[in-house]
Amino acid sequence: MTRNLNVKRLTLFIATIFTLTLTTSSITPSSSGQDPKSARQPLRTIVLDAGHGGKDPGAKGRKANEKDIALAVALKLGKKIEDELPGVKVVYTRKTDIFIPLYERPALANKHKADLFISIHCNAAATRRSPARGTETLVCGYNRLGQQDAAIRENASILLEDNYEENYGGFDPKDPSSMIVFQLMKNQYRRESIKLASLMQDKFSTSRRPDRGVKEQSLAVLSTAGMPAVLTELGFMSSSTEEDYMLSTGGQKEIVQNLFDAIKTYKTAAER
Repeated sequence: MTRNLNVKRLTLFIATIFTLTLTTSSITPSSSGQDPKSARQPLRTIVLDAGHGGKDPGAKGRKANEKDIALAVALKLGKKIEDELPGVKVVYTRKTDIFIPLYERPALANKHKADLFISIHCNAAATRRSPARGTETLVCGYNRLGQQDAAIRENASILLEDNYEENYGGFDPKDPSSMIVFQLMKNQYRRESIKLASLMQDKFSTSRRPDRGVKEQSLAVLSTAGMPAVLTELGFMSSSTEEDYMLSTGGQKEIVQNLFDAIKTYKTAAER
């Protein structure tokens, strides 16, 4: 017990040193240095992750659950990519309503040596009376105070897994100090992740969706991905208007087109 406590204290001390060193990093991509996958290589494999699933419904709306909208959009987006981007392979973390542990999702992307990892989700406010609306796209980074709500909500899925402490090296989503350690896991693709996230937000804006911007969060589903990785929030389940939009055929078609356009633009730039 004493040994484990000392190890944790040492880990947190080291993590704190790194955190203090890196807290000056901005959401703006750095002009120096280059990420491993940003050096003009073909984009061949994309992993699409429909958030939640099975026993984990995600955010609940009046008519549907987050897991169902995320899956519908992921499947439609994957089909569009396969139909319109020849040579690009799509891998799904799930194609049905099943529960996939968070750590297995980026692990699948790593196994397939994917060039992009895109996790699809829906947002939710604390109450239905909240005016919160719109889209936002998250990248794995260093949290700012007041921006941890989404990270805590998404990471809460860990608690539904068996042996989550072993799977995540002792990480406890209920322990604020553990968030510090989690922030330090694989951020080498941060710049390209921000580039893709920014493109997604730009495309959502063309459909007159409220733009909540690109944000950095210490999300478990992104932290171990060995490639540019983003988590995009399609809208708020707590808003009946946005829930209806995300459930509608026209709304999903528009969302899929926005995401596809962002991916295509990113691909063109990466291969130029």
